[in-house]
Amino acid sequence: MAKYTEKLAALEARIGYEFNDKALLVRALTHPSYGDGQKKIDHYERLEFLGDRVLNLLTACALYRVDDFNEGQMARKLNALVRKETCAKIARDFDIGSALFLSPAEERNGGRNKTSILGDSCEALIAAIYMDSDMDAVRNFYDRFWGESVDGVFQGSMKDPKTSLQEISVNRGYGTPNYTILQRKGPDHNPYFIVEVTVKSGASSQGEGGSKKEAERNAAKGLLTHLVNMNTSS
Repeated sequence: MAKYTEKLAALEARIGYEFNDKALLVRALTHPSYGDGQKKIDHYERLEFLGDRVLNLLTACALYRVDDFNEGQMARKLNALVRKETCAKIARDFDIGSALFLSPAEERNGGRNKTSILGDSCEALIAAIYMDSDMDAVRNFYDRFWGESVDGVFQGSMKDPKTSLQEISVNRGYGTPNYTILQRKGPDHNPYFIVEVTVKSGASSQGEGGSKKEAERNAAKGLLTHLVNMNTSS
C-alpha cells in the first residue's frame, strides 16, 4: 500500500485542503495499474464514480446561482464544465500528476499527463474531499479551481485558446499557428517554459507556464486577444 509522502503533503498545500484520513487521499490518487495486478489495491475508480456526481451537482448549483439560463443552456454549459478535458485541465493547474501512484508501465507511457487519468483522478479527489469532510469543503475546492471556467461560460465559449487561435488564424488566411520553445528552465520535476506563438501575418505572443502545454495556452491567449482587438479597431 502506498504511503503518505511529502509529495502528497505538497499536493494538499496546492489544493488548500488537508486530509484527516490520509488513506482516503492515497486511494484517490492510486491508478488501477498500480502494483501491476500482483495484489488487490484500493484504487480510485469507486471514488471517481462518486466524484463525478458531486461535480455535476456543484456545477448545476453554480450555473443556477449566477445567471438566468434556461434548461437547455444550463445543460450545454454544465457539459462543458464537467467534461473530462476540463477536469484534466484543472488537475494540471494544481499538478495532481506528480502525486499519482502508477505502475512502471503506465509511468513510461506518460500516464502522469494523460487526459483520461488526470480527469478521473480529479473526480476521485473531489469525492475524497467530500468523504473526508463535507459539502462546504468540496464547494471551497470547486470555487477555487472551477471559478475561472464558470466565468468562461458567460463569454460564449469553453474552447481551449489554442483551438480558438487556430480557427481565427486559418479563417483570416494566416495559416496554422507555430509554437516555439524559447526557454526551458528548472529541474525535470519542476520545469518552467517560455513559449512563443507566431502566425504568417507576423503577429506573435509569448506565454509562460509550468508545462509546455500551459505555456502554449498562455501564449495563444495573448495572440488571440491581439487578433480580436486588431479586428475590432480596423
